[in-house]
Parts: sequence; structure tokens; C-alpha cells
Amino acid sequence: MISKNITFLAALAFCAAFAANASDITGAGSSAAKPLYTLWSDFYAKTGSPKLSYQPIGSSGGIKQIKEKAVDFGASDVALSAEDMKTFKLVCFPSAISGVVPVIHLPGIKQGELQLTGEVLADIFSRKITKWNDPALAAINPGLALPKIAIVPVARQDGSGTTYNFTDYLSKISPGWKEIYGKNFTIAWPSEVTQVKGSSGIVSAVKQNAGAIGYVDYNYVVQDKLIYAKVRNRDGKFVAPTADSFATALNNSSWKTNATFEEMLTDKPGLHSWPITMGTFVIVPKIAGNPERMIATLKFFTWAFLKGDIMVDNIDFVRLPDRVQARIYNELTKITDGNGQPLQWSMQ
Repeated sequence: MISKNITFLAALAFCAAFAANASDITGAGSSAAKPLYTLWSDFYAKTGSPKLSYQPIGSSGGIKQIKEKAVDFGASDVALSAEDMKTFKLVCFPSAISGVVPVIHLPGIKQGELQLTGEVLADIFSRKITKWNDPALAAINPGLALPKIAIVPVARQDGSGTTYNFTDYLSKISPGWKEIYGKNFTIAWPSEVTQVKGSSGIVSAVKQNAGAIGYVDYNYVVQDKLIYAKVRNRDGKFVAPTADSFATALNNSSWKTNATFEEMLTDKPGLHSWPITMGTFVIVPKIAGNPERMIATLKFFTWAFLKGDIMVDNIDFVRLPDRVQARIYNELTKITDGNGQPLQWSMQ
């Protein structure tokens, strides 16, 4: 009975967070996108417009919430499948570009000194490599005094788009990883991997454990002053995670040329490309159950592209290419009311 009461109270608290202000725009999902949506919301509210009430419950949670029509929009770091969009009558579009970054807590190792490859990352998280002074790590870090301590891998337990992009990259690089673990929002991690919830959980666990390695969106690296590792890209160069290296990967994809934003951005060519680049996405109903709330949501994201676009660069995300934004506007015009009529609205 106690456990049932706890579950009920937790659900009640979650619903109360959304019900706090009925005029708020409600969203849930990607924890990686939370800093971006929070910034946009703060500035948007200053115009006298509705605020955004956003819950960073992970991409899987956001997809589930929008399918159940529990929020105005869901947020995911992976584009929704065409099958899901058709089945649940949803529209999916990107909001910005970022990257997944391996972060470490190693005594004596400074920012960007450690170098990693996709193969080594796969072996670390599959527990084939368990010590920081392993010969495989020493071989790609000549001259670096690697500590003789155990590796403490930290991974997401909840359904995470960050995990999906990270494991998509590992699956492209390591046939062994692809066969045993594959790519997904949740992974059957080895028992020795420390599992936590949310990006903030990764940050805390890495900071608190010497020898730890985890993965988070780049914004958390900057915000929480984490130590990152460089990663070798497809062109064989060890690169640092930056907005420029995310943009290089983006520019070497069909996002740039054809606005094909369904394409994964991991392992793209380019000397300066970050190999674990990703998009973050918004999911809304194709048929508005509540046209007024849908219009408020569309106005928020349209404002973000028109007015808040410049803020994206300031918090280490990358703005969308013009071709992608043009495709998004076209997709939004297809959203209708319950009678199949296009919604009538403008930014005025």
C-alpha cells in the first residue's frame, strides 16, 4: 500500500507541475534541450507571451507524453519515425544542433588532454577496458600520464535521446558493440556500469567519482565546468567538442543540402567534424485537439526561430540551416483543427 501511495503522489506531483498555470505552454522530454527551451522561455515571457512549463524527463518520456496528449509538445533528441508520426498523427521538427560529449574525472588530466576513439569508448562501456592505464588508452595518448585507477563508467538509466545518439555512434564504429548492445533510448548496460537518471545525474556522478566517465550534451559541459575528452573523427583527427565542430558535421550532411533532418548526424566526414553531433527535436499533434493551445505553441517556436535564433549560438547550440527552417515552416502549415481546416494565426 505504501508503494502504491508513493507512486500516486509522484504522479500527482508531476501533473501538478503542468497544471500550475493553465495558460503556460507545456512540454516534456529531452534533458539535453532543457537549457535551450528555458532560455527561450525566459525571453519570450518578457514579451508578455505565455511562459513555458518544461519537464526534462528524457526523450522517451517526452515521446510518451505527446502520444498520450498530456503536454502541448514533446521533445526528443532523435527524430520520430515516419511510422509513429503516421500512427499517432504527429509532426516532428528540429529546434537546434548540439553534440554528445564524453566527460571524465581523472586526477591530473586537464581539459581536452585525454584522447579517445569510438572503439575505445565502446570497450570502456562494454567493460572490456576497465583501467585508465590500459595499453589501448596509452597507445592513443602517448606522453600522457594516465592514472592507474579503475574506470567508473556512468550511463543513463532512463529513456534518453543522448544515449540513442551515443550508442548510434558506437554501433557505427564498433561491430562488436552493434551486435551485443546496438542503439536505443535505453541499453542493457553491463552490471558494472553506474546507471543514473537525467543529464544532471550524469553530471553529479562524474563529479563525485574519481575515475568516472560519462556522456552529456555539450551545454552541460560548459554549464557545469566538466572535463571533456577529444574524440577521433572519421577523418582520423582528434577534435574537441565546440559549436564549430558541430556545425562542420552539420554542413557535411543532407540537413544542409536537402533539409533532410531525419538523418543522424553521427560519424560525419570532415577534418573538424565532431563525431557525435546530434539534433534535438520538437513533436506536436498534426490535428489540434485544443487549437488555442496549439497556436500558442506554434507561436512560441516560430518566435524562437525568428527572434530567439541568435541565442542558440550564445549557449553553445548551433542554429538550424535556412533550408531546414523553411521546411519546418512548411510542415507547421499542415497542422489543422479537428475539422481538417488549417489553423489561422500569425505572430502579430
